[in-house]
Amino acid sequence: MPAVDGILETALYVDDVQRSLRFYQSLFGFASLVVADRLVALAIREGQVLLLFKKQASRQLNPGAHDGDGQLHLAFAIAADAIDQWRTRLSESGIAIEEDREWERGGRSLYFRDPDGHLVELGSPGIWANY
Repeated sequence: MPAVDGILETALYVDDVQRSLRFYQSLFGFASLVVADRLVALAIREGQVLLLFKKQASRQLNPGAHDGDGQLHLAFAIAADAIDQWRTRLSESGIAIEEDREWERGGRSLYFRDPDGHLVELGSPGIWANY
């Protein structure tokens, strides 16, 4: 079987691309790769991209184009010793933590919402057997 090297990109569908761009850049400092009316591409780290698509905008250009709706979930990996720093950063940014979860393998997750209601997780090693 051919190998998969990882997840290259993941996409969220948002109501206001500029609002989401400001949120993710101000909170995480992600660099912009592409900024357009219907799409923003943010560099998470080398070889990883977060796409923010304006809902329905791709279908207006091409009725067969992919699109999505609803509140989704994504998780960013963080160091175990960064949990308290992230808790402080979220608080200082006025972002409510919905859940602070300790996992049976010793990992920890902080959950909060972005402006479109997507559930964002910051997770430390020890959540999964392979992380």
